[in-house]
Amino acid sequence: MYLCSYKKWQITPKSHFKIYTMSFESLGLNKSLLKAVEKQGYKIPSPIQEKAIPLILDGKDVLASAQTGTGKTAGFTLPMLQILDATRSDKFRPIRALILTPTRELAAQVYDNVRDYGAYLNMKSTVVFGGVKAKAQIATIRQGVDILVATPGRLLDLENQNALSLKRVEILVLDEADRMLDMGFLRDIKKIMSLMPAKRQNLLFSATFSREIKDLAARILNNPVLVEATPQNSTAEKVEQKVYRVDKGKKTELVTKLISDGNWKQVLIFTRTKHGANKLTKKLIASKISAAAIHGNKSQGARTKALAQFKTNDIRVLVATDIAARGLDIPLLPHVINFELPNVPEDYVHRIGRTGRAGAKGEALSLVCIEEMEYVRQIEKILGQKLKSDVIEGFEPNNITEPGKPNSNKSKKKDHAPRNHSKKPSNNNRSRNDNRSSRRESSKRR
Repeated sequence: MYLCSYKKWQITPKSHFKIYTMSFESLGLNKSLLKAVEKQGYKIPSPIQEKAIPLILDGKDVLASAQTGTGKTAGFTLPMLQILDATRSDKFRPIRALILTPTRELAAQVYDNVRDYGAYLNMKSTVVFGGVKAKAQIATIRQGVDILVATPGRLLDLENQNALSLKRVEILVLDEADRMLDMGFLRDIKKIMSLMPAKRQNLLFSATFSREIKDLAARILNNPVLVEATPQNSTAEKVEQKVYRVDKGKKTELVTKLISDGNWKQVLIFTRTKHGANKLTKKLIASKISAAAIHGNKSQGARTKALAQFKTNDIRVLVATDIAARGLDIPLLPHVINFELPNVPEDYVHRIGRTGRAGAKGEALSLVCIEEMEYVRQIEKILGQKLKSDVIEGFEPNNITEPGKPNSNKSKKKDHAPRNHSKKPSNNNRSRNDNRSSRRESSKRR
């Protein structure tokens, strides 16, 4: 548990740890917000809320490390609402706060939070993202809004149409900033920065503090305070992690067996590709297991419907790619399965962080073929622990006698080579990659 400035770490001694139960009232929130918090059923602030809310109310720029499910959204939404409410104008409502998110699903969830916590305030808010017609979004903005939640692509689309102005933004929130960089939104973020006043309060939330995030923070934040709710790359303590070594061609059969034999009612499965998600979903349905897939090629309506059905247990399995699942908030999710391991070890942490929330127990299983053993070692390295490993009879990998060594020929293939973050491309190559990625993702998200 740390509280420090961006440039110099100051570790809080154990003797200074909380010795009493903190309340939302003690954080300095007004009665209207406290009423809204109570209505949502929350009584005790989470660590990230306890640390971030007073700092934001004090007008500080904040760089916060917090994963989805830690209460981070309320951590910036509550103080933001209070600051804006104190100086609001009922007649003139320019956009005074902008919350940027990487995905449509996360934007919708953040907007719901803004609306819920602002229920007893005279504040107006809306959300804009791609996949739906812009006409209704433009009409709402022109009626006047205090808070805008947006994805970068759609925001710039509307700005290019002169449908909105960011010249009066007082508070900027970058939510899941690490994922925005991963998705190639850096160029879009820079453009959005140029459209806002230089003098504003900036809040940057990220699951990890990579070098790229620190570089972005240095550009955007002014004398920020660094807040960490959990150690970087930590995993939920109540998540039971296990690796099943399995023959690559038998993964689907094993998934079906695990879900059926365990009578699991709610399972989130991660695949690397959109095609893989569709293929697995079809096979699960053929096996009488209700399932749906979400990924970038699915329409916004289809994704919203699938997520809603999953949350209400109308379908048992949600198959997702990393990008589509980023930011999903599914309460009390009991099971996460890595059908394929991610080639970026930090993404494993994000994936399994979907379960084991709010003190509940969770299970994260990874189906690992011979070609993926190198990924296991990289994941274990960032976790600082060995993962439990087992084999189920009938699903053994071909060369079970050497489970720790990947097939020498296959492991050298480009498709299976894990990314090495220590090696960076040249500036020219990186620039071209960023441009292509930005255009690709902007088109996908609009």
